[in-house]
Amino acid sequence: MSSPSDRLSAVAAPWLRLFLPFAIGYYLSYLLRNVNAVIAPVLTRELQLSAADLGLLTSAYFLAFGAFQLPLGILLDRYGPRRVESALLLFAAAGSLVFALGESMSALVAGRALIGLGVSACLMAALKSFSQWYPPDRQSSLTGAIMMAGGLGIISASAPLEALLPVFGWRGIFLALTGIILASAAYLYASVPDRDEGGSRSTLAVQWRELMRIYASRPFWRFAPFMALFAGGLMAVQGLWAVPWFMQVEGLTRQVAAQHLLAMGVAALAGFFSIAAFATPVIRRGVTPPMILGVTLGLAWLCLVGVVAGAEPALPLWMGISYFGSVTTIGYVALGAYYPAALFGRASTALNLLSFAGAFLLQWGIGVLVDAFRGAGWTAPAAFRAAFGVVALLQLCTWVWYMLEGRREPAPAAGGARR
Repeated sequence: MSSPSDRLSAVAAPWLRLFLPFAIGYYLSYLLRNVNAVIAPVLTRELQLSAADLGLLTSAYFLAFGAFQLPLGILLDRYGPRRVESALLLFAAAGSLVFALGESMSALVAGRALIGLGVSACLMAALKSFSQWYPPDRQSSLTGAIMMAGGLGIISASAPLEALLPVFGWRGIFLALTGIILASAAYLYASVPDRDEGGSRSTLAVQWRELMRIYASRPFWRFAPFMALFAGGLMAVQGLWAVPWFMQVEGLTRQVAAQHLLAMGVAALAGFFSIAAFATPVIRRGVTPPMILGVTLGLAWLCLVGVVAGAEPALPLWMGISYFGSVTTIGYVALGAYYPAALFGRASTALNLLSFAGAFLLQWGIGVLVDAFRGAGWTAPAAFRAAFGVVALLQLCTWVWYMLEGRREPAPAAGGARR
């Protein structure tokens, strides 16, 4: 008969070996994704950046992140999440160091791109590992749990980061992050076990053909535009444009703007907790992940419309965008159900490519639109409202497409991505 300490160890070991290493990596990826939202005023002042310049600099992360999703899926299915993510985190550490030491716009863009490449596996590797080790009905809850780590990263990249900025400067912060990323990579490589089940040992040519079939499938194109505009839009706004909105549209100071960003991070964390706590029982009662996705992102869109329209008070609407938008990661689980387990890495990263392509285009595009409207003589508040209004219109179009396609899509194949 096992002792209480043995039973506790049996419960704790999977979380320490399978969950925590990925959770730390995902925490860092969200922190690094959103850090420019707080340091943007400093970067703008030091480098004399326009809105379009700032958007391009920050979105270099998304460009590199998204560009690596195609080979990433093949690598995850072939070599496993432990090897792939721990290796890529070394690139993130190098990017953080380049950013900390950079003296020019080109150096900062290069550093930002290396960071995006380095953290490109943090969520997908976790989901791949979970699909190998855990049963089907736990997938959405585990997704919510890993996203809670990302939510902590969002919170850290708001008021806490703003408080550290005057003490260490943005260069000192990135130097510290370099060491933390290296330690995280070592922990993940030493801790996470490998498992052959759910892997692929077919040739690269076969894996590539299977990936192309995913891109040609109807379920993929139901989810792809929807995720590009909603997941990408949330990343674009929360990762950069929320703070400029708070300061230039609502007239807040940088400190108060950081506090509002913190409130959005807390709302996102609450959303991730809701997914972790309630997704599995809700799904067991017959509510499918695609249904959850459609309803909650529809509510996130209504909150964005309220913000654009100038509804007051605005902060609860911003928090609603984060809370309801937190459900976007269920999209990877929902799409993965249509494909065999050995294709899960490629299916999820194929969708992630579209999400991050949307984030890159929207983050840069919002800056371009703001500059264009300002150049036409519009005030800063009017220019920001118009740019965000374009995003809301595009989101509405993809939401309608998603809901209509849901009425005629084929059911997920039995024995698909889950055991």
